[in-house]
Amino acid sequence: MRSVWISLLLVFSLSVQAQSIKLLVQSSPLAGFQYHAGAELWESLQLGDGLTLVREPDNPHDARAIRVEWQGRQLGYLPRVENAAVAAAMDRGERVEGRIAALDKHKNPWRRLRIDVFVVL
Repeated sequence: MRSVWISLLLVFSLSVQAQSIKLLVQSSPLAGFQYHAGAELWESLQLGDGLTLVREPDNPHDARAIRVEWQGRQLGYLPRVENAAVAAAMDRGERVEGRIAALDKHKNPWRRLRIDVFVVL
């Protein structure tokens, strides 16, 4: 009976190790939505869609810039006033992911798309 429990514990341990844990570290509006492909792609965007975060350390406007892309198309940036911690995590080589947390056809472009940012452990 003891060997059965050890085997079950080992299987459970291996399955937990195979799964990644995602820690929500930021929820922000998307900056620059009106200047990139957001309007063109609006009808295709879905709540929960994955977003790619791309670090831009050579960006002339913000050394901590993080570009946000959906299926290879730029939607905007994480807001400058909220990107320091995520930029530092990316610079340390931590894996980060984004997803669409909210979509709103609001006239103010800062309120159209909200992004959740996760650190993957």
